[in-house]
Amino acid sequence: MRKWLPLFAACLGTLMLLIDVTIVNVALPDIAADLDTGLSGLQWVVDGYALALAALLLVLGSLADRVGAKHAYLAGLVVFAIASLGCGVAENAAALVAARALQGVGGAAMFATTLSLLHATYTGRDRGVAFGVWGAVSGAAAGIGVVLGGVLTEALSWRWIFFVNLPIAVLAIGLTATVFPPVQRRVGRAVDLPGMLAFATAATAVTYGVIRGGEHGWTDAAAVTAFALGAAATAIFGWVEARGAAPMFPLALLRNRDFGATLFGASGQTFAAFASTPLVSLWLQQQLRMSPLHAGLAMLPMAATAFVVAGAFGRLLHDVAPKWTIGAGLVVVGLGSWLLMIVGAESSWVALIPGFVVIGIGIGVNAPALVSVGMAAVAPEQAGTAAGAVNTARQLGLALGVAVLGTVFRGVADGAQPMTSPHFVAGLDAAFGIAAAVGIGFGLVAFGLFHRKRADAGSPEAERQAVAA
Repeated sequence: MRKWLPLFAACLGTLMLLIDVTIVNVALPDIAADLDTGLSGLQWVVDGYALALAALLLVLGSLADRVGAKHAYLAGLVVFAIASLGCGVAENAAALVAARALQGVGGAAMFATTLSLLHATYTGRDRGVAFGVWGAVSGAAAGIGVVLGGVLTEALSWRWIFFVNLPIAVLAIGLTATVFPPVQRRVGRAVDLPGMLAFATAATAVTYGVIRGGEHGWTDAAAVTAFALGAAATAIFGWVEARGAAPMFPLALLRNRDFGATLFGASGQTFAAFASTPLVSLWLQQQLRMSPLHAGLAMLPMAATAFVVAGAFGRLLHDVAPKWTIGAGLVVVGLGSWLLMIVGAESSWVALIPGFVVIGIGIGVNAPALVSVGMAAVAPEQAGTAAGAVNTARQLGLALGVAVLGTVFRGVADGAQPMTSPHFVAGLDAAFGIAAAVGIGFGLVAFGLFHRKRADAGSPEAERQAVAA
């Protein structure tokens, strides 16, 4: 059994960082009441974490090559534990958002290194078992998060959704320090600090602009400035990556149509499937008066369906063309979001079930293919960069989706009293409609890109070699 202790340590960290993407959703009403913050503050509680993950995942993967994956993973665990303590003791919304961003820094270091550690620790059949278990834990995290968040918030307080990380992190740190072998460092690889700063600035500025514009109007000086800064930072990022000696994201990869379609599908998936869950949690608890635990259970059908579908059919989907798994799977996610629009002013939580089940089916088909197709589309030496880019696209889709759907909701339900007014449901349905449009639209684009790729002349290997060159 000792040989599986490294896998256990890796899964502990992965479970913590992915649970913290969703665990906060069911606690949002209690956080809002305790810290006296509104919807924009709650959006940043979710987005602060997602943005830090997205902005730092690739660069911390590069840094891990220099210091060693084991050391980077240990550092990530320590930072994550300290940040979780900061979240739990936060006395105002600003402190909580800052601690959530620090959690994202630690989570990025952990997420960027777990697969490298498992790859270096296991071989042959054991490696396949390790990757399979890690994937199952990753898939179950969303469902565990909403239920665990409900239990802790209802039984103790919202602060315990962060305090619970501390003993888990201590155990993971102790195991990691003792059971993982050292991983070889590649000291010749530079860290793309300018690219990291430009990317983080662009993502944060655009997200802030969306939230600020939705709250204060699109001509608000701060919103306009944020969008201008985001555009400038995006241009700088493109310039740095095109000319840098060791870019964290080689722009030439985007010439690979399969890889570009995969990034498109990854960002669309989290936007369409998960960005509305903070609003759903507020509806369940503020309007339907459900407890945090019951709200978490009401949101469980989506994660449970995705877990069952991915587990039952994942192996069968391995040889299915990505236009069906990623493209058509994302369209199914969009259709599920469209079904959520049956929620009305007199609806109960049961109205969510059809949409959540359909979304879960789409995720179960779509999610297992994203990283594997992205990695297979590029040269082997770029596989790590490809996996990091796909996970980055997921987090960016979630962060931007939370900002956009919160803005749409606020625009429709402006002036309403969320706990009693049907305007809340109108805003919720509008958000579902945007999520559905993104899922269906992005899915159709991805389907078309994959389909055209297969119709074009030339082999996939030839294209991979051209991009690598």
